[in-house]
Amino acid sequence: MNKLKIINDPIYGFVTIPSELIFDLIEHRFFQRLRRVSQMGMAYMVYPGAHHTRFQHAIGCTYLMQKAVQVLRFKGIEISNKEEEAAIIAILLHDIGHGAFSHALEHSIVNEISHEEISLKFMEALNIEFKGKLSLAIQIFKGENPRKFLNQLISSQLDIDRLDYLKRDSFYTGVAEGNISSERLITMMNVKDDELVIEKKGIYSVEKFIIARRLMYWQVYLHKTGLIAEKVLVKILQRAKQLTERGAKLNASSALQFFLTTKIDRVNFTDNALETFSQLDDYDVICAVKSWQKHDDFVLSSLSKALIQRKLPKIKLHNKLISKEEITNIKASVKSKLNITDDELSYFVLEGKVSNHAYSTEKNPIHILTKQNSLIDLVKASDHLNLMALTKPVVKHYISYPKQPFN
Repeated sequence: MNKLKIINDPIYGFVTIPSELIFDLIEHRFFQRLRRVSQMGMAYMVYPGAHHTRFQHAIGCTYLMQKAVQVLRFKGIEISNKEEEAAIIAILLHDIGHGAFSHALEHSIVNEISHEEISLKFMEALNIEFKGKLSLAIQIFKGENPRKFLNQLISSQLDIDRLDYLKRDSFYTGVAEGNISSERLITMMNVKDDELVIEKKGIYSVEKFIIARRLMYWQVYLHKTGLIAEKVLVKILQRAKQLTERGAKLNASSALQFFLTTKIDRVNFTDNALETFSQLDDYDVICAVKSWQKHDDFVLSSLSKALIQRKLPKIKLHNKLISKEEITNIKASVKSKLNITDDELSYFVLEGKVSNHAYSTEKNPIHILTKQNSLIDLVKASDHLNLMALTKPVVKHYISYPKQPFN
């Protein structure tokens, strides 16, 4: 069987699978699940084209990692074939632990364990199955490889992950502000003192990348309608789990039933839980939510209808903390109109905050390589007046509540 396949990607064109091991990993059922996990959660409620998947994103990252290794080798950086394959595997599998609708499961029926930790569990399971061939990739994924720049290609403020998802999400949403030049940024990469850096002539591309990231967060990732759609989904799953714990019978696939009936966190995420997680995807969740529209429980059925029919709650974003008086008045009004208990009220009136930190000068800052072969922080090297402002986190507070009583 020919395992050196070519995949046609709408962003980069033809993507070559460089080795038989990588082909076998892509073909594995753990990885194939990503075809059924959306890249952007509920963002399609706002941007109808945003139906692309984690699978597509991972393939795109594989392409960019091959380009990065090619560029660095051309500039005299020694990277062995084993290191290249390991780096590609690490970026290929970096999101394999994402659950249905990307982040919704992490805040509802799977608790206190992040998708990165689940990704690591998948990689360790695959490493056993592939007889230790993923050991170096796991080391790079964990950021423990002695060659720092390899770790940075997987996770940093200018990593391969961000270079793909910004460009890809911009393409599928139609939001042109996020359309960065990923390949130019990679062409400008270099290594100095074992650190991944950007050459001086690439500084404007990096500036555009930082600005694009900020715009994409407020226009797309934290768009208020997409935000409340995801919050409603989280509340639906939390309510379903609560009802199941009380003995209620809910229609759901066997995989979803497992997570509704079993407490899953970092401590008890066993091999059996991992196997069941590998069978859970967007389809399980959306099919269940569709059937829950007719459930006897008012909370579950109302929230399910709101999501499926896109009759979402009203959401207000404020730059300042919302006053306790306003929150109290909203809660009292909703409780009276819906005739619900305090426990049920927590499913209908949601409050919290969201933040975006476009660039941090403290956590792995991006360094620019000058013509004098010295390193300087991006902010100091840039003549862009707004870049310093982007180093400060922007926090917005939100409150949401039903627009009208449910039918």
